[in-house]
Amino acid sequence: MSTPYPFTAIVGQDDLRLGLLLNAVSPAVGGVLVRGEKGTAKSTAVRALAALMPEVSVVPGCRFSCDPLSPDPACPDGPHAEAAGVSRAARTVELPVGASEDRLVGALDIERALSEGVKAFEPGLLADAHRGILYVDEVNLLHDHLVDLLLDAAAMGASYVEREGVSVRHAARFLLVGTMNPEEGELRPQLLDRFGLTVEVAASRDTDERVEVVRRRLAYDDDPEGFAARWAGEEGALRERIAAARALLPRVVLGDGVLRQIAATCAAFEVDGMRADIVMARTATALAAWAGREEVTADDVRQAALLALPHRRRRNPFDAPGLDEDKLDQTLDEAGQQENNDGDDQPDPDPDPDGGGDDDGGGGGGGVPPQADGDRTPPRGEGGSDSDTPSGASGGGPDAPGRSTGAEQQPVASAEPFRTKTLSVPGLGEGAAGRRSRARTEHGRTTGARRPQGSLTKLHLAATVQAAAPHQRARGRSGRGLVVRRDDLRQATREGREGNLVLFVVDASGSMAARQRMSAVKGAVLSLLLDAYQRRDKVGLVTFRGKEAEVALPPTSSVDAAASRLEALPTGGRTPLAAGLLKAHDVLRVERLRDPSRRPLLVVVTDGRATGGPEPVALAGRAGRLHRSEGTASVVVDCESGYVRLGLAGELARELGGTAVTLDELRADSIAGLVKDVTAAGRAA
Repeated sequence: MSTPYPFTAIVGQDDLRLGLLLNAVSPAVGGVLVRGEKGTAKSTAVRALAALMPEVSVVPGCRFSCDPLSPDPACPDGPHAEAAGVSRAARTVELPVGASEDRLVGALDIERALSEGVKAFEPGLLADAHRGILYVDEVNLLHDHLVDLLLDAAAMGASYVEREGVSVRHAARFLLVGTMNPEEGELRPQLLDRFGLTVEVAASRDTDERVEVVRRRLAYDDDPEGFAARWAGEEGALRERIAAARALLPRVVLGDGVLRQIAATCAAFEVDGMRADIVMARTATALAAWAGREEVTADDVRQAALLALPHRRRRNPFDAPGLDEDKLDQTLDEAGQQENNDGDDQPDPDPDPDGGGDDDGGGGGGGVPPQADGDRTPPRGEGGSDSDTPSGASGGGPDAPGRSTGAEQQPVASAEPFRTKTLSVPGLGEGAAGRRSRARTEHGRTTGARRPQGSLTKLHLAATVQAAAPHQRARGRSGRGLVVRRDDLRQATREGREGNLVLFVVDASGSMAARQRMSAVKGAVLSLLLDAYQRRDKVGLVTFRGKEAEVALPPTSSVDAAASRLEALPTGGRTPLAAGLLKAHDVLRVERLRDPSRRPLLVVVTDGRATGGPEPVALAGRAGRLHRSEGTASVVVDCESGYVRLGLAGELARELGGTAVTLDELRADSIAGLVKDVTAAGRAA
């Protein structure tokens, strides 16, 4: 086994180290989510923490790491007789992104369960991580149902496996650590809430600090054992401090005044539910124990808020996580003053207005998480007035030929997003689990049975019994049990929903440049992006204007990245519609090679006009037919406005073999209905 990088040798990253250490002191805090760019020592810090965790005593031979002093009475390997425990190091178990449900929670031997009636259970990673660390790298890329199982087990301290009438339960208490790069996509807000703490990490911009990082890393790579030996003293001291803080934790007092500050802070920042209050209380207690104190202070509450609240204020993918520290200080001061006033039995005839409080607003017990411009909320424009429009776009109206192809115009803010109709890809796919189009999945309603390909994961009981029944006499069945062989087992086929690749092709030409019109268009695309986020799609963005098209955002799971590119999108110039469609074709061709099971949905946002070059309309038609020939499902969002409509977007939709909807029809509450199915390209042919 390779020598891990010492935890105390990590340069900087005070917030990351503090968040991990607080969970080591009090696992009840609920784990930590580490958000940050690549190459910021996220994984290094988590793996290094394992060497600092105290050893655990386990029942010899127990696959579920039961404590010999208080073994789990429901342990599948129990009941355990009294015996001396065996000490071992706490484990760090890594959950890979591509893990299956059976690998996470364990698997039952269905054949033995049916034929012998025994609970033959093979433990999964949750059992391995019991009383240790469970580390999930790139947790935002993990399938939703696995994240749900993982967080449920972390919250309940137990894992349950229910399958075909056979039930197994075992203890699963662990320190949960997840790391993620926000550029690759976000976790849903309700899943973010299940992590106790969150920290933001970024590479240092200080030259001396970066030099020290490189120097230590090179020294470690040259001689891992020698480098670790040089830090052994600091590691031992930190290990002893963790043990001392754990021993002190039960004696830490959480006073009523501190509880009032915690409740007032959560109420002031309008976090949902009560989990934030509980996590803040546990974190503040752990901070006090870490500092060697038996009483929680206001500084502990402040630091706890900075660690426990930012990710709980994020309600949609376009909100930037963060906390207004001035508001936090004001809330804590007001709650503290109210507690002092309530506690005064005899009023002071000459109160000191500056009275006695500690005006040091700095956080205690560790670094303060960096904040990105406080509470950043991008403004939503209401369209603006025409007097704001640059001179290059004024006069004659935005749709007038030859008048809107001049100078580039500055980006306009998008209108408020709205709930959109569900645009789905027809047919039955086999892509990644999601919530958009019908697909064969591991979860969903059972539609049939087949012979298993590989290991059996979902048993179709009726089909298995039906396959085994005709052979019972030949197999010499004499008792009540059914004689089942491996060839009899049948896998259930299930139908659920998949996520798709939604590729937006947005017209940013001069014909779309009117401020009110482009604001509405951006609002519609933003609404579709929000829908894609909720349905777990990948998204990409192609824009076209002037003489060419460009890939503004390659396909990614980060819809907030797409939203930020959309907000900064300038307009102006001619309308190279064909170039936009051909660029989209190139993007989809590459994605089909990279992920052939993920079906695409092409969303073209345009008024259908095409200008520039010889025969631009005919060329756009040929590009549309190219998509139709490859079976790409498509929809055209018709942005044409005014009393006189040319119907060019509808013509483009027919060339694509798709469907055209207007901006008004895109709304879910429009009279056209709630669901709009996209016609498959080439089906009519």
